Amino acid sequence: MANATQPTSEDPRNFCEAVAHPGRREDALRLLHLFAETTGYAPRMWGPSIIGYGRYHYTYASGREGDWLATGFSPRKANMVVYIMPGYTDFSHILARLGPHKLGKSCLYLGRLSGIDTGVLAELIRAGLEDLATRWPVHPH
Repeated sequence: MANATQPTSEDPRNFCEAVAHPGRREDALRLLHLFAETTGYAPRMWGPSIIGYGRYHYTYASGREGDWLATGFSPRKANMVVYIMPGYTDFSHILARLGPHKLGKSCLYLGRLSGIDTGVLAELIRAGLEDLATRWPVHPH
């Protein structure tokens, strides 16, 4: 069974500019640039609300397989959700320097970027991509 969330042809910049909350919109536009600059990949919408950079194809021992974004983010109503870690490695040594956040299995929940060290966030994005590439080949789109 493949992942239901797939890349779309929607424009990620238009999506970010349409975010209703002004602060979340401003942060989404900052992340749009930060992720592109850090990864070297062009942004692409995945489903209606996730902006992804790069992709990988996975096949689990169970037989489940599919494609998923290598890294990215989504400006949700409550938090900025950042998809940067494949969930296999402990990045606590980097996260300790990031600023206020909450951690899920393979995503990070951020409030406003004004409280985040974006240099550390870029370091975390790179570390997550490097870790992912040790398990699955990462492709630019």
